Amino acid sequence: MKTKAVRIHGKMDLRLEEIDLPELGPDDVRIKVISDSICMGTYKAAVEGPEHKRVPDDVAEHPTIVGHEFCGVIDAVGENWKDKYKVGQGFTIQPAHFYKGSLMSPGYSYQYCGGDAQYGLVPIETLITDNLLPYNSDTFFYGSLSEPMSCIIGTYHAMYHTKPGCYEHDMGIVEGGKLALLASVGPMGLGAIDYALHCDRRPGLIVVTDIDDERLARAESIYTVEHAKSLGIELHYVNTAKPGNDTAYLRSLTGGTGYDDVICFAPVKPVVEQAGDILGFDGCLNFFAGPTNNQFKAEFNWYNVHYLYTHVVGTSGGNTSDMKEAIEMMTSGKINPAAMITHIGGLNAVVDTTLNLPGIKGGKKLIYTQIELPLTPIVDFAKLGETDPMFAKLAEITERNNGLWSAEAEKYLLAEMAK
Repeated sequence: MKTKAVRIHGKMDLRLEEIDLPELGPDDVRIKVISDSICMGTYKAAVEGPEHKRVPDDVAEHPTIVGHEFCGVIDAVGENWKDKYKVGQGFTIQPAHFYKGSLMSPGYSYQYCGGDAQYGLVPIETLITDNLLPYNSDTFFYGSLSEPMSCIIGTYHAMYHTKPGCYEHDMGIVEGGKLALLASVGPMGLGAIDYALHCDRRPGLIVVTDIDDERLARAESIYTVEHAKSLGIELHYVNTAKPGNDTAYLRSLTGGTGYDDVICFAPVKPVVEQAGDILGFDGCLNFFAGPTNNQFKAEFNWYNVHYLYTHVVGTSGGNTSDMKEAIEMMTSGKINPAAMITHIGGLNAVVDTTLNLPGIKGGKKLIYTQIELPLTPIVDFAKLGETDPMFAKLAEITERNNGLWSAEAEKYLLAEMAK
């Protein structure tokens, strides 16, 4: 069968094309993709092309489908998998399955599987490793966001602490401890705030920093200081570009002892160095942000490594368990990662959006692959609604949801576009 798909052919060479999927075989599961959220990782793959660790060397001759944050329904099942998967069943995919140590991943490495397509064939590696995950919800964008949320959840699980004289690592952030989230009001940072507030290992203090008042104000309007207080958490939003909001001030919010856990969301040398400087005894720094510069370096206080037991970790992606936790927390209403989304669009918007992603303000760009729609900021719905009844209704729905995308908005959009 034919499908439309966005494929990578080389460096900064993405193309929306119609391709032929192979006939369904006994070891195949065919999927219908409904939504995919565009990740900065896809932009990095476009920049690096075949030099990217997950993009095949021969991508020019055998282009692969991009997009790895996707969700949809199972369209057909080969004979060997009929006991496990059913037609019409919802799915999402954990792309980082590391089968036999390989970095091959849906959305980077496969000719017939990626999120920026209407249909695809699930790789056998995904099936063998049990990373085609059941998704029992009709809110597809949550399924797409389960992958980035799994990365955030994995970050929290990767933090560790020790006790003097003990060599065992106590995994996770310090319960009731002091947490700093630096440069944390982008889409992934917002998800990190949501998770810290609502996970089962909550800190007692959360300090969120950035240098943009508008983005900080939006974050505070969604995750309010009052809501945090009702959970027993002291929450601060700090613009570190303003006079007086320096490293000394950040440490003062802890009573001068420093932070147990710090997560850095920007590959910026001063931010990384500040992250290290605010750590307390046995503090753990997680460098979440993935730099494109493979020579990126920053200074770190090695005196504190020796005498204060400070630690550094880095995480790149979550695992299947993290993704299952994300799905459970979203579908049960414990977290609402809709705050990450600021734009919606159709499959026709993927190429330009991905190639220009760093220059497009806002958070996650959510793509509905079965429709055509220009990339559209949610904040523009009301203005567009002056001449377009569909956007007028979407504006009304999002206004009722604190300006956020929602299950109601998704269902309305897909129904309207199907007419």
